[in-house]
Amino acid sequence: MKSTFLSKEGNKVSLKIEVDAKKFEECVQKSYLKNKGKFNIPGFRKGKVPRKIIEMNYGEGVFYEDAINIAFPEAYDSAIEENNLDPVDRPEVDIEEIEKGKSVIFTVNVTVKPEVKLGQYEGIELEKVEYNVTKDEVEEEIKKIQNQNARIIEADERPIKEGDIVTIDYEGFVGDEQFEGGTAQNQNLEIGSGRFIPGFEDQLIGKNRDDEVEVKVTFPDEYHADNLAGKDAVFKVKIHEVKQKELPEVDDELAKDVSEFETLEEFRNDIQQRLEKEAEEKQIAENENNAVEKIVENSEVNIPEVMVENQIDNEINNLAYRLQFQGLDINKYLELTNNSIEDLREDMRDKAEKAVKADLVLESISKEKGIDATEEEVNQELEKMSKQYNQDVDKLKERLKREDLNYMKQGIIKRKTVEFLVENAKIK
Repeated sequence: MKSTFLSKEGNKVSLKIEVDAKKFEECVQKSYLKNKGKFNIPGFRKGKVPRKIIEMNYGEGVFYEDAINIAFPEAYDSAIEENNLDPVDRPEVDIEEIEKGKSVIFTVNVTVKPEVKLGQYEGIELEKVEYNVTKDEVEEEIKKIQNQNARIIEADERPIKEGDIVTIDYEGFVGDEQFEGGTAQNQNLEIGSGRFIPGFEDQLIGKNRDDEVEVKVTFPDEYHADNLAGKDAVFKVKIHEVKQKELPEVDDELAKDVSEFETLEEFRNDIQQRLEKEAEEKQIAENENNAVEKIVENSEVNIPEVMVENQIDNEINNLAYRLQFQGLDINKYLELTNNSIEDLREDMRDKAEKAVKADLVLESISKEKGIDATEEEVNQELEKMSKQYNQDVDKLKERLKREDLNYMKQGIIKRKTVEFLVENAKIK
């Protein structure tokens, strides 16, 4: 097998690939052995018909199509490696010449990764990012924990106030017409949670159990249902129950109930340390994002459309995976948001283009600086995965395909490249 580089136009490369006659004959024979049981010819048992007889009855090219499918992948991979190409799409293949006893010649057109013209990436200037944890933030976290551990009890005979939990029925109308999705029975709602349309919860404050209330609201202009966005609406609300939260005391007993600590002071110190760690991680992530954003702005690259489309596919697959945990599929999500798949893809396009460009720039930098993933780093990543999936490392390695390991390795290289950029930046 041999290949010839024909031309390159933009990100499209043309190759000529030749599979010699002997190699192709081996592939034809493999095709015969695989398919001979499919032929019924009088005088021969099924699966026992000689190849020559089949070719006499069906034509000498009867096995060519399958033989091409056998021969081409190996020849293509060899040509890609020989010409040091990095395809990002399936190849377009034309058979130029195929004849018994002669080499088979393919012409291949394939889109490859674009060349990146890097701008400055060492010594870039970044604004200092710093997050400090205050005592108020620690106390706010304790309040959240206090609130999460509150008992829900019946409220006294009094008007509704912020923080109460009410049980309501409601029916929504735009004009005289009741709209879809605007009706519910025995719905629990915490007043002040902001779960409902702005203004809805506020109008229940001061009302009482068993009251029937008309709540007037205006849907936001950006509301997900286009038929309701910006519209005035009226909800007819029946209040069934009013409950309130009974908060536990913030003391050593609370600390014992919600943590492994014996005293509130120990618990408070642990929260302080956790928040400081989160603040540090946020600071690192923001520095890294700012560095990548600046370096990508400094670089030039002509991104093939197929790479953007592939990235959008990945984004949609990730969204569909996350929706599964909410009991939704992508079609139901599109219905609820009054969207089409085409609209969703278009909404994701800008983000996808930025992500592809960032990956290409980081990959180019890693190659230029010789940044690679060591065997030890790959093993450490495998150890983390084995703990995450509660599986033995060796069994995990057996399950992972070569492309999975390569994806993991690329992730390590990308992380190290970003760390390199921040380490070499000038922080103002």
